[in-house]
Amino acid sequence: MTSTSTDCSPTSPPAATPAGSASSTSRPPRPTRASPGSRSSAAGRRPPPHAPPDRHLRRRNHMSRIAFIGLGIMGSPMSVHLQNAGHDVVGYNLTPDRTADLIAAGGTAAGSIAEAVSDVDVVAVMVPDSPDVQDVLTGEDGVFASAKPGTLIIDFSSIRPDVSAALADQATAHGFPILDAPVSGGEAGAKNAALSIMVGGTQDVFDTAKPILDAVGKTVVLVGPHGAGQTVKAANQLIVATNIQAVAEAVVFLEAYGVDMEASLEVLGGGLAGSAVLNQKKQNMLTRTFDPGFRIDLHHKDMGIVTSAAREAGVVLPVGAVMAQLMASARANGDGGLDHSGLLRGVERLSGADLT
Repeated sequence: MTSTSTDCSPTSPPAATPAGSASSTSRPPRPTRASPGSRSSAAGRRPPPHAPPDRHLRRRNHMSRIAFIGLGIMGSPMSVHLQNAGHDVVGYNLTPDRTADLIAAGGTAAGSIAEAVSDVDVVAVMVPDSPDVQDVLTGEDGVFASAKPGTLIIDFSSIRPDVSAALADQATAHGFPILDAPVSGGEAGAKNAALSIMVGGTQDVFDTAKPILDAVGKTVVLVGPHGAGQTVKAANQLIVATNIQAVAEAVVFLEAYGVDMEASLEVLGGGLAGSAVLNQKKQNMLTRTFDPGFRIDLHHKDMGIVTSAAREAGVVLPVGAVMAQLMASARANGDGGLDHSGLLRGVERLSGADLT
């Protein structure tokens, strides 16, 4: 992750005056005062009264007021991190009880999207799917209708790249700078502010949003124009799903031979087979506890995005196609509400295990 530059840099030392020049031993002359009505280019001069301030640059050395829409497994801890970082966060969720953690951290709750976004600098969105983001932004009482033009929109949701790009066009037409900024790292990454954030948009808007992104993420990268963040997230979900399936198959294989499972996964994690998926999901699989950090339902949605986008691009993803079917099978067998490490149950079913 590239480091964020500080806002105020030390003043550069004055250039050395050539020896023997008239000014080398005398006090430098006072700067000439600009005559009334003249325009000065001196650094630090206030802009003329008629110049509208840039709302985001105005707050560069201050904290922002942020509306956070969607306080689920990921959104709730992210909103709390922003509040703890000194921002003033107002949250909204369809189920109001999800605002409890934010309120405990010092934030506030709103009764509607319109109320949440009416007087903020930034709107953060973390909702499940493309139609949800469309409703939040373009609905009758949504962000476009209720927020002040110039409000920065950061969409942390994972949605279709084409929908994301189209919403960016609409946002720009309404006067809203916007980024698509889907995240990876699951519930653990959200709770530890260690998310990987793949961002689509323009460099200037990214630079403005960077301090906010840094408050919830560890690896924050601008990967291209609007929609590019969602494309990279789709690739991320393909890799994660394939890794989970491979770990699940390895677990079932090793258990069939009666080896020491803790020791086996430890040594596998230390070699080329090691991965963040293995580290984070092995205990779920060994203990058969699949409380959702990221639900199979959502990963099924993401694999649909992968296969659809691949078809549009004319590329063939054989493993991706199989993973999409395995996710669909898990949902059909009633596992959609489980953590995606619950793909292990599908391997067990295929191997003849009775899971009833």
